[in-house]
Order: sequence, then structure tokens, then C-alpha cells
Amino acid sequence: MGCCESKFQSETYPEKEKEKEKENNIEPHNNSHKTLTTPPFLHPPPATPTAEPVPGTIAGVPSFSEFSLADLKAATNSFSPDFIVSESGEKAHNLVYKGRLQNRRWIAVKKFTKLAWPDPKQFAEEAWGVGKLRHRRLANLIGYCCDGDERLLVAEYMPNDSLAKHLFHWESQTIEWAMRLRVALHIAEALEYCSNEGRPLYHDLNAYRVLFDEDGDPRLSCFGLMKNSRDGKSYSTNLAYTPPEYLRNGRVTAESVMYSFGTVLLDLLSGKHIPPSHALDMIRGKNIFCLMDSHLEGKFSTEEAILVVGLASQCLQSEPRERPSTKDLVSTLGPLQPKSDVPSHVMLGISKHEETPLTPQRPLSPMGEACSRMDLTAIHQTLVMTHYRDDEGTNELSFQEWTQQMKDMLDARKRGDFAFRDRDFKTAIDCYSQFIDVGTMVSPTVYARRSLCYLMCDQPDAALRDAMQAQCVYPDWPTAFYMQSVALAKLDMHQDAADMLNEAAGLEEKRQKGGRSGSS
Repeated sequence: MGCCESKFQSETYPEKEKEKEKENNIEPHNNSHKTLTTPPFLHPPPATPTAEPVPGTIAGVPSFSEFSLADLKAATNSFSPDFIVSESGEKAHNLVYKGRLQNRRWIAVKKFTKLAWPDPKQFAEEAWGVGKLRHRRLANLIGYCCDGDERLLVAEYMPNDSLAKHLFHWESQTIEWAMRLRVALHIAEALEYCSNEGRPLYHDLNAYRVLFDEDGDPRLSCFGLMKNSRDGKSYSTNLAYTPPEYLRNGRVTAESVMYSFGTVLLDLLSGKHIPPSHALDMIRGKNIFCLMDSHLEGKFSTEEAILVVGLASQCLQSEPRERPSTKDLVSTLGPLQPKSDVPSHVMLGISKHEETPLTPQRPLSPMGEACSRMDLTAIHQTLVMTHYRDDEGTNELSFQEWTQQMKDMLDARKRGDFAFRDRDFKTAIDCYSQFIDVGTMVSPTVYARRSLCYLMCDQPDAALRDAMQAQCVYPDWPTAFYMQSVALAKLDMHQDAADMLNEAAGLEEKRQKGGRSGSS
């Protein structure tokens, strides 16, 4: 079944939703769930405004928020060793776990020791700063937890391993040259975005920080945007790969990040993790072809390789001011993309879930058919025709509850119904929100209708939350499951959407055989 006690709320940041509502000329409404403008028990987030969407910003990523320890324990099976995804397993200094929230979203959870961040306020402020960033080249930070001695970060989960594994520990095939160039460009773009957003420092940039998403596209882990501890310990790799100025003064600068980027370029060129000093000796001796990965079997452009070697050499200059900027990286690597039309998963040789229409295991009603096609117009027509017949029995009102407030609430619902019928979805959201916020009367149909309104306004996170609330009110209502399936599909969670569609079809079949069940 779907998720009644919605932990999805812990992934939403109401202030962000209000900003989006204002952009769409929707009047902001009160939320009955936990408001996260100020993390409880300690501090407000920094007063700097949330970054505006920029070209390359990805949709469908939750806004940054605070998670409870209970949420993360449930997601990771109480931090089971079986859920550890750190490259070094349990030997890693700060463990990273994969987990799955109750709303079925996969996450990565990084667990720090209290000694690393003894001051919870300092840890939370650092997390809030990184959590404002949103870009398709990042594995974005979506939350944190600061509970007692626990210090945890929560990010998008990247299912297709790290660059280090694909370069150094591959099994069936090495990464082809064109894909290596794409990795270099994507990471350069991520660094440029972070620099433009006032976060130019990246700690311990290496091949383990580059991760591949479900499409096989390379992303830069957001964890490196936070210091490993309050004391700023920033490099965990061998000293041979550490920027020379960091060895002198222990400080990370934007130029230090360029040096580390140079070491990643060396990894991409050679397929090995070789010390920069050794690589520079080879470059100075014009032994460039000795530097190249033999597993490429010569299948690379000499001109492109020379340009990348030159860029790596610039990044690895001992004098920081002689290193390139992030803008220089992008301008150099941008033109070197020989297979820009080939999907990343094809070049990596991994399978990708195809976005095909949902195929249920049972026959579907007209509502089910519309949801399987993600036909929002047909869903709208069905909800208009159904009206409120499924709300029967979900409310029992006493005479004392019939107050002027009750009349105002029903008037708000009526205005919402007119707006919904006329496809004025922004007004419908506002009116239905007034009805819901009063809380005297609970209507699964209103939640379902507002869910569709959110989908029409391209807000699938909010749509999923409302569909789950409709299920809470009426646990066996097929429409609640159908709406969840559409919202999940919009969030690119296609297998979960298919599962939800089948559950809805099963409930509908059961309903047709035995009449309405589960009403209260």
C-alpha cells in the first residue's frame, strides 16, 4: 500500500513552496505540517536568499530541510552495515549509507562523528549554506540531521558508482574517451556553478567524489562542498596528491580546487591514480602517450588529448595564481565533446530504465487509463464528473460544529470547485488550501483535486504529498493511489509509479466485487 504517515513532509521546505506560489501568483497558504524556516532547537538558517533557478537547475529535487533521526534510521535499516556505500566500507572515516525514505525516494546519508562537529549550530549552518545549491551537475544536498551526538547529511542517491570504480576497478569495460571528456566538462560546470553561487571551495576533490546518476550522467558529490570537520580538515588522500600550498598553511582556496581538478584530469587521461609530480615529469619529457591509458587502445583524438594534458598541466602549477579559473575549464573542455548526442548510459555500458507508459497487471477504469497515460486533462474531467460522491462517510459533523467558520470553509471549497471546473488551477489551490487549513472537515476529494492542481502547475512534490494525505483520510480509495502514481511518474520514479498504479487497480477491482470498502 502507499504511505499514510507521510515522511514526505520532512523533505519539503514550505518557504520554498511559498516562493514558487508567489511566482505563479498563488496566494501563500498555511501548512499544517512542520515549518522549517527555522530548524528547531537551535538556529535559523543563514539570512542569505535562496539562489534563483539558473540554466541547468534540475526539477524534482526536494528543497533543503531538516530530517529526524527516526526518519534516517528507518531509511537505512538502523544504519545497517549492509547499507554502507562508502568506497572503503566500514573502514571509511565518515560513513555513507544508502537509504529509502517512506515516500520511496532513494537517498545517500553521510554520518559524521560528534568529534568532527561538536557544535550543532556550526554544523547546521554549514549544511544550510550548501543546501541552497541546486544544479543538474551536482548530487544535491537535500537535508541534514543534528540530533544529540548525531551529525548527518542527506543527499540525492547516485546508483551507478563513482568515477574511481569505473576507472580503476572496472570489470567489463573501461570508460571510453568521449565519456572521459564528458566527465571532465560536467565536473568543471559543477565547480563553475558553485563558484558563481559563492561556494568556490571544494574539499578533497578526487575520482571518488564524482558519481554517476541513474542516466549515467556524471555528478559532483555535494559532500565535498562541506568541510569534513569544524577544524577544516579537507584532504584525506595521500599527501602526494595534496595542493602544495595546503601542505604549507593548511588552507583550502579556489586555486587549491583547481589543483585537485588537475589530479582528476590525470586520472581520466591515465586510468590510474598517479602522483602529479610523476605525471608532470612525463609531460615535460613529452612522454604524453606514455601517460595515456593503455586500455583505450589508442582510441582517442591526439589533438583532444594534447589539449587536456595542457589543461591538467596548468591546473597543477605550483604557483596558485598561475592556475586556470573554473570559467577557463569550461571554455576549454566545452568544445571537446565528440559524442554529445550519445546518452551517457550508452557510453558507460549500463542499462537505463526506459520511460515507457505504465503497464498495469489488471484492467483499468477510465480514471486508471488516464493516470497510466499521465493525461492530466482526462484526470481533470474524471474528477469533475465524480464530484464528492467518494467523500460520503468520511466526516461526521455535530450541530455545534456548524458555525460561521464552517460556512466560510464550505464557501472556500465551493469557490475552489468553480475554479477547478474552469481550469483556473492557481485559484483552486488557494481556495482548497483555505478549506484544508481550517481543519474542521476533511475531504479526500479536495486533496485529490488540489493534487491535480499542483501537477498542472508543475509541482509534483506537493502533488504527491496531497495524494498521500487523501489516502490517509480514505485508506482504500483508488483515486488516492492513482494520483500518487502520476506524481511519482512526474518525479521520474517510474517503477514506484507502476507499483502504485497496480495497487489502485487492485483496490478498484475489489471495490467492484464487494462494494465500497474501508469507509469510516
